[in-house]
Amino acid sequence: MKKHNFSAGPCILPAEVMQKAAEAVLELDGIGLSLIEISHRSKEFVAVMEKARTLALELLGLEGKGYQALYLQGGASMQFTMVAYNLLENKAGYLNTGTWSAKALKEANIIGSAVEVASSKDKNYNYIPKGYNIPDGLDYLHLTSNNTIFGTQIKDFPKSKAPLVCDMSSDIFSRQLDFSKFDLIYAGAQKNMGPAGTTLIIVKEDLLGKVSRKIPSMLNYKIHIEKDSMFNTPAVFPVYVSMLTLQWLKDLGGITAIEEINEKKANLIYSEIDLNPLFKGFAEKEDRSNMNATFTLTDEKLKDTFDAMWKEAGINGLNGHRSVGGYRASMYNALSLESVGVLVDVMSDLERKA
Repeated sequence: MKKHNFSAGPCILPAEVMQKAAEAVLELDGIGLSLIEISHRSKEFVAVMEKARTLALELLGLEGKGYQALYLQGGASMQFTMVAYNLLENKAGYLNTGTWSAKALKEANIIGSAVEVASSKDKNYNYIPKGYNIPDGLDYLHLTSNNTIFGTQIKDFPKSKAPLVCDMSSDIFSRQLDFSKFDLIYAGAQKNMGPAGTTLIIVKEDLLGKVSRKIPSMLNYKIHIEKDSMFNTPAVFPVYVSMLTLQWLKDLGGITAIEEINEKKANLIYSEIDLNPLFKGFAEKEDRSNMNATFTLTDEKLKDTFDAMWKEAGINGLNGHRSVGGYRASMYNALSLESVGVLVDVMSDLERKA
């Protein structure tokens, strides 16, 4: 039986995507060769890459608006460096809302001058800072839309004179936003798009070419754009699975359709957390993530019992990150409402038995 996968990443994938991906490993579209043994310069894979890039822009509503989509390697962590290399000339601002934004800020300061405009570290990142001042003269303002470890999510994005850069690794394609407000978006595929190994970058072309430093070729967005994401050999399999996942999302009705489902999943689990006296949510209610629900037991003596119950129910990946403890239910796009229902039933059963 397929388990209910609440893992924080790599993420759960739609069953039909898994099936098509498995078939392509054996043979791609009847060509007599596996996806993972054909040339990345072949017309078959070039078509895959073009479709993956087109679907990303289409789903985000950014087609024909001056943006380019890239699939690169190195994960979101590589983007911490690439963003600064390509955009940081004088000073950049960073909103520090968790582990990954703190790391992004650290990497930017290796390249140039980056300042922390606000932080929620004082309460172990259980909220999103608000009412902070954004300094003038920033080359860009960097945000992290969703904080996987701590279970917080930006609901209202700040208005800024500076270009907005956003790490959307764990909630991209999960909710409808005006994506044209962002000048650069990046996201590791393994949270909501596909397997680990490729990273989607959406960048407005007129943002580039303004820094005075020489940029190494592999870190230069302009070179990757000129080479259609194939300056070097791309991560063929993750790009292909990401393309399948984006096509699945489009067929489902796009971001508007999946957002409605994601809202139902989040409402279901947070209602249980709030009503069940045996559980307590970690993140402030107004900043709770629809992707990652973090919570703890109010009585740690029940831990062994609860752990045995959710494992018996076929649930996987529920343990919280060591920074928070407790539990983390990651509810990415492909996780069904039924799976969340199974978890909620277990939580309710624990209350009845306690």
